[in-house]
Amino acid sequence: MRPSGPAVAAAIVLAVEAIALAVVCIIELLALGAGGTASDISGIALIVLTMIAAVALGAFSWGTLGRASWARSGGVVLQVLGVALGLASLSIEPKVWLFTLGVGGTALIGLVLLISATRRDGASDPRLNRDDEPRDRA
Repeated sequence: MRPSGPAVAAAIVLAVEAIALAVVCIIELLALGAGGTASDISGIALIVLTMIAAVALGAFSWGTLGRASWARSGGVVLQVLGVALGLASLSIEPKVWLFTLGVGGTALIGLVLLISATRRDGASDPRLNRDDEPRDRA
């Protein structure tokens, strides 16, 4: 069965976020090589965590196309964290609107798309069809 339109759009958003984190990882690697970090150990740890998040977003993107519930739920968790990060960035002066909209806005769009994909895919999933339950017949 083919993925729904919202699932494809959500997978695209997740893939774009994965690519963006991969670019951030490359920038972090360059900063580490140039000596632009206060601690080499913490710089390496940040790079590893960024790579893990990028790979996870890529896996969630791929799984969303395959209608896997684990991918949609993992994607929802990361989108909620992105919205929270975008909202938290509003407390910093001066406000960096590009970051706020880039992270928070993209995460909000991804969250809406993932919820929409879950609703649409759930409605067409025969495992979730309640017509066959015995308690509904009584």
